[in-house]
Amino acid sequence: MLAGLLFLIPATFFVIGVVRDRRRLSNAVWLGIALVMLLLLLAEAGRDNPVLSMPLIVAFMLAVLGLLLLPLALLANGVVMVRREGRSLGNLLSLLAGLALLGEMAYFAWGITQPNDWIRGSAIGLFLVSAYIAFLFVSLLLYSVIYGRTGRRHGFDGIVVLGAGLIGDRVPRLLASRLDRAMRLYHREREAGRSPLIVVSGGQSSDEQVSEAFAMNRYLLERGVPEGDVVLEDQATTTEENLRYSKALLAERGLNGRVVAVTNNYHVFRTAVLSRKQGLRLQVIGAPTAWYFVPSAFLREFVALLVRNPVVHFLACALLMAGGLALTQIG
Repeated sequence: MLAGLLFLIPATFFVIGVVRDRRRLSNAVWLGIALVMLLLLLAEAGRDNPVLSMPLIVAFMLAVLGLLLLPLALLANGVVMVRREGRSLGNLLSLLAGLALLGEMAYFAWGITQPNDWIRGSAIGLFLVSAYIAFLFVSLLLYSVIYGRTGRRHGFDGIVVLGAGLIGDRVPRLLASRLDRAMRLYHREREAGRSPLIVVSGGQSSDEQVSEAFAMNRYLLERGVPEGDVVLEDQATTTEENLRYSKALLAERGLNGRVVAVTNNYHVFRTAVLSRKQGLRLQVIGAPTAWYFVPSAFLREFVALLVRNPVVHFLACALLMAGGLALTQIG
């Protein structure tokens, strides 16, 4: 009974949050809590029911195996990223995360056996902090997938394509996937009798020969999109500016209806969160991304979402560390 109630409470908050606004960051947290409570509910129900207990045992073993293999997978992905994309900090994220996980596992395995209470306590505390971060990461990952696969897919007055880095003056594959997805949406709307306007948004950085908007516009025109159906927004340097400036351009043209922003799939949910923060009513749709690019890219998104509430997460981690130390004193 208690386990069922503990599941229903977060599940109810999750449903209410999604109904009120799918772009709420708290939706991901309530989803994660509800799933944890559901597992506990199934575990309780499976104590006397082999039909339920066996799948849970298998799932638990697979989860443990996945946890042990995760650092190696991140290291392998980091090597691939460095070879294909270069040695920027963003491209090194999966490699650094893999090293950090290996280090934490090694320290926990060593520290938990030490007689010194401070060492054992810090090992337990770091484990609890890692579990907290892992919970947030999985929750955000799952909800990002849910968000990206649900919602409106047609009936748009404006299509905003968020910029990404250029190679000189050329559109790279990552940005091309966004533009290709935008063109599919554009042609679908045209076939349905609507006339959407495409806004290509992105300024020019110091290592680019032209603005991202200019290169994106050229890409669309070369593929048959009429020049009058494309508007350039060439001042934005961040996702927030992409959204705000593009919505203003659409409003200037009297297009205050349904708007969709197109980015890559790993970037969808954070874009949606940012649009909600700015009070913009729009849908966000993702374009495909090369498989090797997703882990590092989503890690960047995860860190960016975490720093939106740094004090909350810092306090949570501090309390978990203190809890780990307290456990050794109680023992």
